[in-house]
Amino acid sequence: MRWLRSGAYSAAAVLLGFAFGAAAPRAAAQAPAEAPRPHKSVYGKLASVDKTRNGVVMKSDSGERLTWRFDPAVIAEAARFKPGDPMIVIYRQVTPNQKRVTAVAFPGSASTPIYVNTTGSRIVVRTSGAVNGECSPPAAGPVSEVTIPSGGVAEVLEACWCCALPGEACTPGNKSGLGRALLVQCFK
Repeated sequence: MRWLRSGAYSAAAVLLGFAFGAAAPRAAAQAPAEAPRPHKSVYGKLASVDKTRNGVVMKSDSGERLTWRFDPAVIAEAARFKPGDPMIVIYRQVTPNQKRVTAVAFPGSASTPIYVNTTGSRIVVRTSGAVNGECSPPAAGPVSEVTIPSGGVAEVLEACWCCALPGEACTPGNKSGLGRALLVQCFK
């Protein structure tokens, strides 16, 4: 019983320390910086948009039926397209079982690269030219920036792009293309 009482007192002391502003352990600050995760893309055709489940279903070029869940703002924009329209999902593999989407693009749906901000906050799209037709390693030439408000639209004419929150940086590593891209989430 004495151990239980002293354990309870120790736990109470720790909780009081946190309540009154004692410094939290800095284990997270000591961890090494995480390497950027490579982006990947899935090419295919739009199969359907399920507004009740916030899902976009695509049939990939390899024949797989893939379902992606999005916020209602992305679903509302995706619903403007028809089944059979070409689409690309650009994502980052966060864990072996989890993907985080950067953008959903509908190639050929516009005569220039159009980017729609569906992230829910203001973002910055950074663009630059390509090196030998590629965006990675880092693109060539000066980097341009355009701020897009939540729900806003911007036209991008350079070959490579990335998006970030204001004040954060990113390296243009995604290829631009003619069509409309729904920006879902920006990565550092």
